[in-house]
Amino acid sequence: MAKKRTLKSSSAVAARQLPFAGPTSEQQVSTVALGVTLSQLELHLWEAANILRGPVDAADFKTYVFPLLFFKRISDVHDEEYQAALSESEGDEEYALFPQNYRFQIPQDCHWEDVRTVATNVGQALQQAMRGIEKANPETLYGIFGDAAWTNKERLPDKLLRDLIEHFSKINLGNQAAQDDILGQSYEYLIKKFADATNKKAGEFYTPRSVVQLMVNILDPKEGESIYDPACGTGGMLLEAIQHVKENHGDDRTLWGKLFAQEKNLTTSAIARMNLFLHGASDFHVVRGDTLRNPAFFSGDELATFDCVIANPPFSLEKWGDEVWTSDPWGRNFAGMPPGKSGDYAWVQHMIKSMAAKSGRMAVVLPHGALFRMGKEGEIREKILGMDLLDAVIGLGPNLFYGTGLAACILVFRQRKAKDRKKKVLILDASKEFKTGRAQNELLPEHVDRIYQWYRDYKDVDGVARIVTLEDIAANDNNLNIPRYVEPKVEQEVLTVDEAMDRLKKSATAAFEAEDRLIAILKREGLLQ
Repeated sequence: MAKKRTLKSSSAVAARQLPFAGPTSEQQVSTVALGVTLSQLELHLWEAANILRGPVDAADFKTYVFPLLFFKRISDVHDEEYQAALSESEGDEEYALFPQNYRFQIPQDCHWEDVRTVATNVGQALQQAMRGIEKANPETLYGIFGDAAWTNKERLPDKLLRDLIEHFSKINLGNQAAQDDILGQSYEYLIKKFADATNKKAGEFYTPRSVVQLMVNILDPKEGESIYDPACGTGGMLLEAIQHVKENHGDDRTLWGKLFAQEKNLTTSAIARMNLFLHGASDFHVVRGDTLRNPAFFSGDELATFDCVIANPPFSLEKWGDEVWTSDPWGRNFAGMPPGKSGDYAWVQHMIKSMAAKSGRMAVVLPHGALFRMGKEGEIREKILGMDLLDAVIGLGPNLFYGTGLAACILVFRQRKAKDRKKKVLILDASKEFKTGRAQNELLPEHVDRIYQWYRDYKDVDGVARIVTLEDIAANDNNLNIPRYVEPKVEQEVLTVDEAMDRLKKSATAAFEAEDRLIAILKREGLLQ
């Protein structure tokens, strides 16, 4: 028999008497086999959302689908871990029940299959199981399942919940069937689908992946660096940073314990944590709370600082907390008090204050108005410019973000700018870099690459980019409005004589045809003899 592991604590006792070893042979008939593909998983998850359609508003799909997905995932992984422990110990069930064999503990009667057997009051059974799992894993899963009203039978009758549970039961979400990357990608797909379905509300929790990629490429997080998002939504920026380190620098595990985020919305903060877990992240800090009123991370009596600070905060947030900032104990009003009706420069100052003294850099998405609005914001902008932290202003195209057709911009800050960038700011107009969509425009990979290349090259490009000195900006009243510095390139079309004559003939033919149609209509209506 294999040697048994030593318990870390004599009080560590497996909460569950016997984990489910997986679906029965009868259930396996309707279960997707090992090696589920990304497209299969994406389709299956979207069909789960469609089961809810009708009783549940599309804006609330995520409140129910994500907790069920996560509940099924950890139950299936728990079963795999049980089987692995049995195999390792040559069938020793006592050893297989040791808590350290499992990433998460699942208490008695709180497994997915326990809930699956319930015929009535299904919502209550679901809620009890989820709360039981949270209590059994207080350091990692506190509040992870959110606050969905599972017991509301008018919205979620027993039959609907049974249908939903059976739908999820058809697919195996264990590690062998759905690896972290596939499950994580399908999860991102579902987040985007929900964003597409709830255009107006989605901007609160979802930033288009391409915009995040651009920001992360610019910040270039490296192994072992700390990363912080003070308005994290569903956690996409932390995930992109992990992926960037993995693809460009090596071991993303050096980030474990160094990922920090805060999110005000309960459901969204829970989704961020689920998102990170499902992508394989094992040690991170996502705190629910109001960043501007009650920041979550400290180092002694000061705000904690980080190597990379990145965010897409709510645009021009009203009632953002100016009442507490007049005497902010962390000194975040160092450049001045933002107006009470717009929190843009509260976010900027909070993020600057959160940058590490030497290695700190940050990227923040803002509305274009933050570049040129005067009054209090103009005064704050002047002081921040005087600190020579602003590295670049990047104007993006219109209708890229959910919930607003307005164009946005990215501001890049660095605590230590390169020598050739001191006392200068790169103004970059990337407003024409997008693919037009029916409901939403999109930054394609080639657009992201082109914008990043312009930023990295750091040189004047006719109609696109200009390096501007702080003196030039001061002479413009510290106005950063991009058209003041970068004039759009007007491309005149050059035609040959034959091409011009051909166009003239086609236009004349179209005009004559339109006239004939008008005469026919007038005659038909008796208005022309």
